[in-house]
Amino acid sequence: MNYDYLIVGAGLFGSVCAYELNKRGKKCKVIDRRDHIAGNIYTEKVNGIEVHQYGAHIFHTSDKEVWDYVGKFAEFNNYINSPVAKYHDELYNLPFNMNTFSKMWGITTPAEAREVIDAQVARAKAERGITEPKNLEEQALSLGGQDIYEKLIKGYTEKQWGRDCTELPAFIIKRLPFRFVYDNNYFNDRYQGIPIGGYTQIVRRMLEGIETELGRDFQKDVSEIPSMDHPGICVYEMDGDLFSNVIYTGMIDEFFHYEYGPLEYRSLRFETEALPDCDNYQGNAVVNYTAREVPYTRIIEHKHFEFGKDAVIGKPIHGTVITREYPAAWERGMEPYYPVNNDRNAALYAQYRALADEKPNVIFGGRLGMYRYFDMDKVIRAALDTVKGML
Repeated sequence: MNYDYLIVGAGLFGSVCAYELNKRGKKCKVIDRRDHIAGNIYTEKVNGIEVHQYGAHIFHTSDKEVWDYVGKFAEFNNYINSPVAKYHDELYNLPFNMNTFSKMWGITTPAEAREVIDAQVARAKAERGITEPKNLEEQALSLGGQDIYEKLIKGYTEKQWGRDCTELPAFIIKRLPFRFVYDNNYFNDRYQGIPIGGYTQIVRRMLEGIETELGRDFQKDVSEIPSMDHPGICVYEMDGDLFSNVIYTGMIDEFFHYEYGPLEYRSLRFETEALPDCDNYQGNAVVNYTAREVPYTRIIEHKHFEFGKDAVIGKPIHGTVITREYPAAWERGMEPYYPVNNDRNAALYAQYRALADEKPNVIFGGRLGMYRYFDMDKVIRAALDTVKGML
């Protein structure tokens, strides 16, 4: 059987492409090496609670077309992301706003907050001789001063990246989002929410009527066959079926068998715990732990994404489910979450991108195929634009 497209990865990018191509009459098959669809936005009900299995995912966008598009597949609630940072026994609101500054310095007005920040920045620059920041520590100090850096940035960032802030490039923090208002809404986007009933339903509805196989590995199960009609171009074969085109959302370096060596990633490890005798563990969906000595970066309490109530019948849910999130060094075989953006990896990715350009019937997309971190709305926009460009 001949197919127009083999789509590798049943995450958001691949599923949007599959839905749009199928809608236009293209014959597609979707494969994924995992045993479930939806990639990292996969949610699963545990004790009546939709659990985000791969970390907290809050949908937010200022792109109305994308907001209306995703709304075709699920109804969204009005969840507003307002994380809390815990530094030892101190709690601070995020993003950095007047509630944060008031708690930290006992001030009440924007003018007082600006005065403290400006004074601390000037002191840090003078004491360290900072003119052009050479690393993340100097960049953070020159933007926010000592208190914010020590309590809310240093430990969290070092855990996230697995190295001291003095060893990280300055461009990781291009700016600090200071808000001199009493507003704990983390995002500036016009639209925000969580799909009622979880994210998996979105992908399931996108893939309705499209042949999907789980537990299939592109590297092991798919072969390249030189095209007899188009020299230099390969068609792809799996189980005797032929595919004219591939949309590949896996790691671009893995596709080319690490020909130039592996790109760098950071990974995550999740410890999820059901607490049947506790109805409210931390009072917030997301609490960041910013002290370096705490091994995890945050704890997610999933029931707060849907306001602690059953999404269908609206009654309170007893018990709770929490997830501790641990950053980890990535090794082959582990799930890659964050690309490590530095000069070395940029140059390495450019080499793989050049190889990709030699395969006109293979589209590389998503965070792994493009070696970029994407928010969910940007994934959808990229997939829609990709299909439009292809057709």
